[in-house]
Amino acid sequence: MARVEDVVIVGAGIAGLATAVALNRVGIRPLLLERSDSLRATGAALSLFPNAWLALDALGVSHKLTPLYSPVLRGYITNVSTGVVQENSFSTDNSGKVLGPRAVHRRALLDALANELAADSILFSCKISSIETAEQGGTSIPVLHLEDGSIIKTKVLIGCDGVNSVVAKWLGLSAPFDSGRSAVRGLSFFPQGHGFNQQEVRQFVDVGKRAGFIPLNDKEIYWFLTSTQTKDMPKNPKEIQQQLIEKYAQNFPSTYLDVVRNADLSTLTWAPLLLRNPLNVIMGNLNKGNVTVAGDAMHPMTPDLGQGGCSALEDAVVLGRHIGTSFMRNGRVIIEKEMSRVIDGYVGERRWRCAGLITGSYFSGWIQISGSNWWMKFLRDYIFYGLLFRKVFGAADYDCGTLPNVSVSSDLQQFFSHKID
Repeated sequence: MARVEDVVIVGAGIAGLATAVALNRVGIRPLLLERSDSLRATGAALSLFPNAWLALDALGVSHKLTPLYSPVLRGYITNVSTGVVQENSFSTDNSGKVLGPRAVHRRALLDALANELAADSILFSCKISSIETAEQGGTSIPVLHLEDGSIIKTKVLIGCDGVNSVVAKWLGLSAPFDSGRSAVRGLSFFPQGHGFNQQEVRQFVDVGKRAGFIPLNDKEIYWFLTSTQTKDMPKNPKEIQQQLIEKYAQNFPSTYLDVVRNADLSTLTWAPLLLRNPLNVIMGNLNKGNVTVAGDAMHPMTPDLGQGGCSALEDAVVLGRHIGTSFMRNGRVIIEKEMSRVIDGYVGERRWRCAGLITGSYFSGWIQISGSNWWMKFLRDYIFYGLLFRKVFGAADYDCGTLPNVSVSSDLQQFFSHKID
């Protein structure tokens, strides 16, 4: 006999956990299905910009993380070939609060979200073999067939299952394509302290390469290198480290090389950088009936604006607001017939925002590593870093809104329903 759920979320990464927390906040208890046998923290760390912290505020978990990580006040970008250093300071809001990012351990973020959920909210080692639909209550609902033979029917299906999303494929979205670059990421540990200012980020750009590091605390540093030249990187972490030091970053400043030498090899990863065609996000099927996607399943992008995880958190709040408002308006019941329209509202709110982030991220990465002739240097060093840097990163100055209050009055429920309509 099939198991029946109100909401099923595929994938227990940032997007999946955050969406589950958002729904939980409005009184809906979703079920998460995760392929792995535990929470995965691939990537070691990530930068969370102000838009992500506003989303975490809405989810009620920001207070768990802000005391642990300092905001970045300024960044230094070194042109490796010329030695020229460009300084950029992050802006402040009207209250004087710095709008720079905070580098956060990915595991800390996942744990902060997961700890908001009931212990049995996540089913691990669950692999989907197929998705179909069935008629129920006069509408079509998703039916999941798992590899272990079990069947789950759900009123709403949300794919948060990453760049190779099974749900996105079922919706008919095109596969993400290779940006032509790949990335190595890792954490470095300095038992006696690294000595860098914890509120500064350092980047290094060269033709076809961009690297950088940002302190997480007084002993740990998150670092990365993206390049058009690392497609044949070995899989062994020690060999990857050696390739970086001896080949790909050999002409980089000693400060960066020292960070790489101190890498914790268990955190070191390599992966191609994929993105979805922004036109596919604008014009493609981001939803079909009661099925939709969020996070990398919807909008995989290069990391050049640091918005992959941030936008996933935005998705969660927006999706939770749309579904939660309908849930509350209908007497704390999910009405299958209404969900298609509700999800249309979510997709309409996210489609152009996400397409813009994909485009801006790709453009930012391209301009920083393309070419060494005089006009490219001028475009990069004076136009992009000098004039456009703050505007491009202005994408982080975005408020995705809040979740409906579970104790909201009927009058306000009507107001929320008009906002969705």
